[in-house]
Amino acid sequence: MKHLKAGDKAPDFTAKDQNGNPVSLADFKGKRVLLYFYPHDDTPTCTVQACNLRDNFGALKAAGITVLGVSVDSEQKHKKFETKHQLPFTLLVDEELHIVNLYGVWGEKQFMGRTITGTHRTSFLIDEKGIIAEIIDKVKSKIHADQVLSFWQ
Repeated sequence: MKHLKAGDKAPDFTAKDQNGNPVSLADFKGKRVLLYFYPHDDTPTCTVQACNLRDNFGALKAAGITVLGVSVDSEQKHKKFETKHQLPFTLLVDEELHIVNLYGVWGEKQFMGRTITGTHRTSFLIDEKGIIAEIIDKVKSKIHADQVLSFWQ
């Protein structure tokens, strides 16, 4: 796993969103970005996290923060997840594991008492210059927007 830290340049990438459109991190230069990695669409904790970001989207937007979610799920699963929960932000497809590996969030982890390989729930706060300002590796799904906003307020 790659070990990025605050102060590092955020690795650039291009991926399709839930609508099949290409999105690059470079598209958001000059803006604050919450790049959040989550294991899977429509699973309990991931849904709580996404809905917390949805419910606080106005405050995030007012703080100038663009929200980009990334998981290894397909475009179709992302679209269904977005529609079902009325998510107002972009979900990026990473079926090839390119972005999760680039950011070092793919690897072994404990889940329900066993070791599995998957996405570590991690958020990267990227500043206007494309620098990682903060990494949240202890994401609290129910209050994730507060974790992000407390850093940038």
